[in-house]
Amino acid sequence: MLLLREKVYPDLEIELHDDLRYVLRYGGLVEYTPGRRRVRGRALPYEFRSVEQLRYDFEKDVLAAGGLLAQGS
Repeated sequence: MLLLREKVYPDLEIELHDDLRYVLRYGGLVEYTPGRRRVRGRALPYEFRSVEQLRYDFEKDVLAAGGLLAQGS
């Protein structure tokens, strides 16, 4: 069951499911799903370690791909 679907910025989308599935997507540049990440069309394996690590890795890939994320106020 879908627990959360949020479009934070025009390009940033987040989905969380009750069975621990997730999708983090930044436009067409970066997408994270369980066991996989896609950066600029290139699919790579991804091992989930923690929510903090997932967020760090996702943000790092977005910035490396040329995307922009708002920094803390």
